[in-house]
Amino acid sequence: MESINYQKIIFFSLPILIILLFALRKKLKHISNVKAKEDAIDAGLTEPASLHPVIDPSKCLGCGSCVTACPEGKVLGLIHRKAQLINPTKCIGHGACKAACPFDAITLVFGTEKRGVDIPHVKENFETNVPGLFIAGELGGMGLIRNAVEQGRQAMESIRKFEGIGKGDRLDVVIVGAGPAGLSATLGTKQHKLRAVTIEQDSLGGTVYNFPRGKIVMTAPVKMPLVGKIDIRETTKEILLKIWQKIEIDQNLRINYREKVEDIKSDEEGFIVTTTKQNYLTRTVLLSIGRRGTPRKLGVPGEDLPKVVYRLIDPEQYKGQHVLIVGGGDSALEAATSIAEQEGTSVSISYRNDSFSRAKQKNQDKIKQAAASDKLNVLLSSSVKEFTKDKVTISQQGTEITLDNHATIVCAGGILPTPFLKQIGIKVETKHGTT
Repeated sequence: MESINYQKIIFFSLPILIILLFALRKKLKHISNVKAKEDAIDAGLTEPASLHPVIDPSKCLGCGSCVTACPEGKVLGLIHRKAQLINPTKCIGHGACKAACPFDAITLVFGTEKRGVDIPHVKENFETNVPGLFIAGELGGMGLIRNAVEQGRQAMESIRKFEGIGKGDRLDVVIVGAGPAGLSATLGTKQHKLRAVTIEQDSLGGTVYNFPRGKIVMTAPVKMPLVGKIDIRETTKEILLKIWQKIEIDQNLRINYREKVEDIKSDEEGFIVTTTKQNYLTRTVLLSIGRRGTPRKLGVPGEDLPKVVYRLIDPEQYKGQHVLIVGGGDSALEAATSIAEQEGTSVSISYRNDSFSRAKQKNQDKIKQAAASDKLNVLLSSSVKEFTKDKVTISQQGTEITLDNHATIVCAGGILPTPFLKQIGIKVETKHGTT
């Protein structure tokens, strides 16, 4: 009887086993991705909050490069060998997926069919429809700090090549706003030896400066002109502002604080920028202001009471109080959970929709945990009807609820400064899933 050659059996069986294990792994991954997408649909979490990818299935070959490139993880997944958004609300607009795709199958878009987003008309070089007037950062839809910094750098690369730069007596550029994009652009003006002025109506950091204390504001390294790579993976607002303040001092940057732009008018050689302090003659202008503009109000009786404010500064100031948060975005959820951690505090959050679909998943998870441990009263499908000195009345699905209320923070976003943009001639488009 012929002896069995076990070595040969193992030699020929091992590749088959590896193939079977690989196929099983792909199958399990597919099932997991399908479930994640179905769970998102069932929970109503289908509307991306920012810039997000749209995948062309005719071009996608299912290599998975976009899936692994996403810094947030589990945003994209392969289903039937095609990349799909499986957790749309987790997407925060990194854009790494598009850069990683070898088949040009991904387009980055603003808004969706259901949710339009107002975006100023901006060309690829960051110039608006008004020649010489540029936009970078949050106003152009780039709320992510790393993207805003890069836009500020790229915008200045375009501005330095603009016709007439370096000639005559006027400034080469006036930068409006000293947030991430404005700071990056200001460094760019020094790098390229441009005659420039940076104006900031508030403080260094712009929108970032007004974030709540301790808020995580950046999760990936960023590269800035003159400075190079700032290699930090996760940091708070306070740490980031200290880094920026050091950069401002080390690079001897001049930023005019507490100065607000009132008007920008074109003339034959560029622009006249009118501020609360003086006029500037400049060849070009870079708008790197935030999108919040004027806080969106509720328009209900009692909203003018001192207890109603529109941003959170420090959760500790609400210790031992009855607090209401109004809104369903990240700022609302972060305010609610941080205040709920304060000793003796009673916190409710009111949102007009039936889910927090606009917020990041990690913030939604925190809300669920706080609600489950009775630290937070969640009132979905509700709206505020009236504020009184120490009460607030809320309507929820036809039922009126009156709560004790010492303080209210309305996080309903801001009104895009569209009137100002139109006043200076910039076209504003409503994007419904378009670039």
